[in-house]
Amino acid sequence: MDTLATARHFAADILAHRNKLAGKAEDAARVQFALHQVSKTLHDQHDLHKKETDVVLSHWDGKASDEFERTTMRLRKDIRTTADASTDAERVVARVTSTVDSGHTAVQRLADEYIGKAKKLLDDAAGVGSRAAMATAIAAAADLAPRYTKQSAATLRKVNDELGDAAKRLRALRKELRHDGVADRKVADKPDGSGHGKPGGTSPSKATSRGQKVVSAARKELGTRENPPGSNRNPYGPTAPWCASFATAMWRKAGVKIPILPFTGDVYRWGQQHDKAYGKNSLKQAKPGDVLLFGTGPQSPSTSTHIGIVEKVEGNKVTMIEGNSGDSVRRNTHTLSSSTFYGGVRP
Repeated sequence: MDTLATARHFAADILAHRNKLAGKAEDAARVQFALHQVSKTLHDQHDLHKKETDVVLSHWDGKASDEFERTTMRLRKDIRTTADASTDAERVVARVTSTVDSGHTAVQRLADEYIGKAKKLLDDAAGVGSRAAMATAIAAAADLAPRYTKQSAATLRKVNDELGDAAKRLRALRKELRHDGVADRKVADKPDGSGHGKPGGTSPSKATSRGQKVVSAARKELGTRENPPGSNRNPYGPTAPWCASFATAMWRKAGVKIPILPFTGDVYRWGQQHDKAYGKNSLKQAKPGDVLLFGTGPQSPSTSTHIGIVEKVEGNKVTMIEGNSGDSVRRNTHTLSSSTFYGGVRP
């Protein structure tokens, strides 16, 4: 019996709660990052507008200049109002991000603790070697799961309540804004991560197209850094080592129906469940858009150490776009070797 797999089976609901929180963390981090950029840009624009207006008015007198000054002051006020609202919204979302991160960490801790206890029960029974001992251990592991699941569900509810409160505060901020032409530009819809087709049933042409979309999305993120450096705060998922959060976020942008998975080994397990994984003896089949897993296996962070998105393969060299590489999204080239990678997964 694979005792770890059995323990994870009983922990399915806890792991589902963890994955939901990881997805919420991605959404919150992206919104916070976008609001920060908008706020900074508008405040900079406000200051630049004032400076240039002052230069114009210093050489212009008369009725026309008075009207120009009044008009520019109204526009500047509108820009400042929108900029301040963006700053306030960023603070609201920052609190949400912190709550989601804390919730994700708490549920991950619950999952690790439960899986550790359940696996020990099963391993001890396996050591005894009798069916009766194993049956008793399985029953004990199953009985232990609801207590942990209840705690993880409570954490998820707490986060959802905070998200609801934040939505109310953001709606209130929106009502305070005038329709000033600054904040009303239509923003293109973000991908929601939905995919098409059945697991494992993607045609080769669709798979190629999807791989190209993955690579295109990843290239646009090159240079994105943690903020602040060394903090693991990133725009792709929870505040944690984020190479896998980045990879799964790029897949979601390309339409792959996968949750944000901060642990690299979970990406490989997802691939196994959907008939999209291949082992270290099949690395030559790697194609752009695939992910390759560094290490020796998906069991734990010590054996599954890193992940990257394949950009191109040339002979025995593979160029990859990797999140959390030197605290940023970077392009790196490696030897395509089973001593480096234990497997890969197709999107």
